[in-house]
Amino acid sequence: MTSNAPRSRSLRKHPGAMAVALAASAALLAGCGSDDGSDPLAEDTGKAASGDTVVVGSNNFAESILLADIYGEALKAKGIKVTYKPNVGSREVTYGLLKNGSITVLPEYNGSLLSYLDAKAEQKSADEVNAAVKTKLDSKLTLLESSSAEDKDSVSINADTAKKYSLTGESTLADLKAAAPELVIGGSPEFQTRQQGLKGLESVYGLKFKSFKALDAGGPLTVAALSKNTVQAADIFTTDPNITKNKFVVLQDPENLFGFANVTPLVYKSGLSQEGVDALNAVSKKLDTKTLLDLDSQVQLDNKDPLDVAKAWLKTAGLAS
Repeated sequence: MTSNAPRSRSLRKHPGAMAVALAASAALLAGCGSDDGSDPLAEDTGKAASGDTVVVGSNNFAESILLADIYGEALKAKGIKVTYKPNVGSREVTYGLLKNGSITVLPEYNGSLLSYLDAKAEQKSADEVNAAVKTKLDSKLTLLESSSAEDKDSVSINADTAKKYSLTGESTLADLKAAAPELVIGGSPEFQTRQQGLKGLESVYGLKFKSFKALDAGGPLTVAALSKNTVQAADIFTTDPNITKNKFVVLQDPENLFGFANVTPLVYKSGLSQEGVDALNAVSKKLDTKTLLDLDSQVQLDNKDPLDVAKAWLKTAGLAS
């Protein structure tokens, strides 16, 4: 399965964050962990939060930190006491800390979490993904409502290609069919052989590209190749700020070839009041992919503090005063 996890890495300015992140395992977020969805080292780590404090955790990448700040500040706006546990590490670590109550709330990606809990599970709709996750989760945990915001694989094209073939952000992958034989597409080596890659693009959308160039998994090599027109299309993650910076155009995937990666709060049930649940569900109702891309860009391109970005967006969205 193609990774749904964002690849950008930056650290929120918390005391000790750098040390924690350096110690954490890297980029294991998209279902590539242990078979039973657990980490024996994480099971007894830390102490459960006190009953009147919600601990909001984040994984070790920039978007997760930003989302944790959004969740935490939304809870604070309701008078709920919040502490942060940022840059904890990969899902293999944070899932165990949620199970033992050391973390109360964590930003998750529903399809990626399902792949972690059950690598063979089918993903036909966001609702079905969430229902499947709930059957696999530890009994002490639950998912809240998913947002429409997703951070997942996409086929994106550069501005010159979009102009040449009259493609926009409203265009779908099917709209690329006539142009594909003239285009070089880039991505990780695995993208060439995966169903959530060239195989699926051909079988689902009928896309046959001129050639494939092996690069990295939505990282700097792929971004550079697309911006320099070495490739005209590439596998880019949907909330990568480079989309904004380089004016890439993300093509819509109406057949959900790339699965689901809706931003969704994962919660230690007994640690969060109904008021807290309602506050996080309200965030999910307001957060979409375009908004998340903009917020990520502010943090990762404009170097704004994610906490400040979170507070400003919550105020604009009417979720905080």
